[in-house]
Amino acid sequence: MEKYPKFSVLISVYAKNDSNALDKCLESVFSQTLVPDETVLVCDGPLTAGLDSVINKYVKKYGNIFRVVRIKKNVGTGAAANIGIKACRNELILKADSDDICLPDRCRIQAEMFAKDPELAMAGGYIREFSNETGEEIAVKKVPLTHEEIMKYSRRRNPINNPSIAIKRSFAIKIGGYSRDVRCEDYDFVCRMLHSGAKAANTPEILVDYRVDKGNMSRRRDWRNTKSFVAVRWKNFLRGYCGLLDLIIPCAAQIMLFLMPEKLTEKFYGKFLRKQ
Repeated sequence: MEKYPKFSVLISVYAKNDSNALDKCLESVFSQTLVPDETVLVCDGPLTAGLDSVINKYVKKYGNIFRVVRIKKNVGTGAAANIGIKACRNELILKADSDDICLPDRCRIQAEMFAKDPELAMAGGYIREFSNETGEEIAVKKVPLTHEEIMKYSRRRNPINNPSIAIKRSFAIKIGGYSRDVRCEDYDFVCRMLHSGAKAANTPEILVDYRVDKGNMSRRRDWRNTKSFVAVRWKNFLRGYCGLLDLIIPCAAQIMLFLMPEKLTEKFYGKFLRKQ
C-alpha cells in the first residue's frame, strides 16, 4: 500500500436521494481492495430520517475514516462539491455519486494511475449503466483513453465519466472548483481543467456501476438542462476552447433531443449519444 498515494473519496448527498442507494454506495467504498484514507460525505442541506440513519450506521462503524460535513441549507451540486473538495485532507480525490456503486478495484486502479504518472491531474474510466428497476445491465459507457484523445473528444462531449472522476485537489482549487451558475457543471469543470493545462487519462476498465431510472431521460431532455447544455458550450466557444462546428453539432443534437417525442429520445440517445 505504500506505493499508492493517499487519497480521499468524496460523496455528496441531498434530501431527494434514496437511502438504500446511499447504503450500497457507502458499502462499495468501504469494501474496496484499497480502502481510502478518508471518505468525506457532504450533506447538502437537511436530509430525511432514512438517509440520516444510513449515515449514522457508517459513522459508528468507520468513524475514524468517515467524515460527515453538513450544510445547513441546500446549495446545489457544484457548491456542495467545492465544500467537499476543500474539506478533503488528501491531494488525490476520487468522487463518487451517492446512488452509484464503485467496483471493488476502483480505488486501487485509480490510485495506481496517479502513482505511475505524477503529472496526472484528472482521471476516469468506463462505467456500466444498469436499470434501477430490474438491475439488468443496459450498456457500458466508454470514453477516450489518452490525453490527446480526451482533448479532442472534449470539444463536443464530456470525455470523463463523471461517476468515475478522480482529481488533484490543488488543481481543482486553482481553477475555482465547480461552477455554481450552470447545471452541466461536470462537463464545464472537466473543460476548464483541461483548458488550464490539466493532464488527463482514462482506464479501459469498468470502475462504477451507474444507476439509471425512468427519470434519467426526462432530466436529460428537459428545458433547464438543454439551456445549460448550450450555455456551457457557448462559454467554451467564447474562450476559444472549441470551434464553431464543435458548438453547433452537439447543441443541435441536444435541441433535437428536447424537441422529439419522449418515446424516441431513448433510442436516439442509445444509438448516437451513448456511444464514444
